[in-house]
Amino acid sequence: MNCVAEFFTYETTKSVVVKSWTVGVINRVVQLLVISYFIGWVFLHEKAYQVRDTSIESSVVTKVKGFGKYTNRVMDTADYVTPPQGTSVFVIITKQIVTENQVQGFCPESEVKYSCVSDSDCQRPVPTTGGGILTGRCVNYNRSLWTCEIQGWCPAEVDTIQAPIMLEAENFTLFIKNSIRFPLFDFEKGNLLPNLTAQDIRTCRFHPVTQPFCPILRLGDIVRFAGQDFAKLASTGGILGIKIGYAKYYRRENGTEYRTLMKAFGIRFDVLVYGNAGKFNIIPTLINTVAAFTSVGVGTVLCDIILLNFLKGAEQYKAKKFEEVTDVTLCHSPVYRSSEMLGGRNDEKQSTDSGAYSIGL
Repeated sequence: MNCVAEFFTYETTKSVVVKSWTVGVINRVVQLLVISYFIGWVFLHEKAYQVRDTSIESSVVTKVKGFGKYTNRVMDTADYVTPPQGTSVFVIITKQIVTENQVQGFCPESEVKYSCVSDSDCQRPVPTTGGGILTGRCVNYNRSLWTCEIQGWCPAEVDTIQAPIMLEAENFTLFIKNSIRFPLFDFEKGNLLPNLTAQDIRTCRFHPVTQPFCPILRLGDIVRFAGQDFAKLASTGGILGIKIGYAKYYRRENGTEYRTLMKAFGIRFDVLVYGNAGKFNIIPTLINTVAAFTSVGVGTVLCDIILLNFLKGAEQYKAKKFEEVTDVTLCHSPVYRSSEMLGGRNDEKQSTDSGAYSIGL
């Protein structure tokens, strides 16, 4: 029966005015911090009054221009751009190691780690690196070196030689055309401004401060903006570059297949598009406004904890804040006088607000 009686109870709010500088300052400081957080961070920085669309749809078209000279050959975009022009991910080849006329057959391995003295040195598991599959024979590579024989594309590639780099690539230009669309708002936009003329496109060069809307970028500037050295990237690859290998296949008149293996070192460029759009909406505005007003009550909770546990006069505050009223009390006391029921003291004063009492601590 006691559990049933406890269940069918009702709690109502009672106002108690506490005249204490310590508690008052803490309450106002907490309220100020909460209000500043919602105004400064939630509404101004995060723009919580907007509904946002992050499902961006984008298309990117790129085009590289420039001529370079490599091993007495003039290189154009068909020679040093892979894959072909127009994609958002491409590589500018700046260094090549060419092994011409490779055919399927048997030949000595070119890597020094496969050097040998006898056939027993070549009885190894099938390697995951190298130019082919070991045959188990030790053969002559040159006058001073014997290496293990392989079956694969011959002659084996030699990638330890010092190859020059195409430094002209630093002055190549990259044209980027991008268009985006936010389907939630049916909003479309491109990076080519309406007032941008053909003459502007031919003469301008992108700079994040002086020319932020120019769609023409110099490759050397891109590397410099990333804090890297172009000559080092062109030679060995790095943060903006990777080492790639690819082959071009041909067939002789007699049907024998051969190829020219080209190991290329270059700089890879990934054109990434990201962003979000926002628009004012009354629903998130109301939700965050209500959350702001509700969070102001954190100051009240903190002050109650301090009053009930840490300050002098805590027992007096408990007596004023928590009061039990039963049906019997209501029947015998038609006129409610809080000061008489609690044994009020002289320093307690009833405020002008209904149901509010002041306590001087």
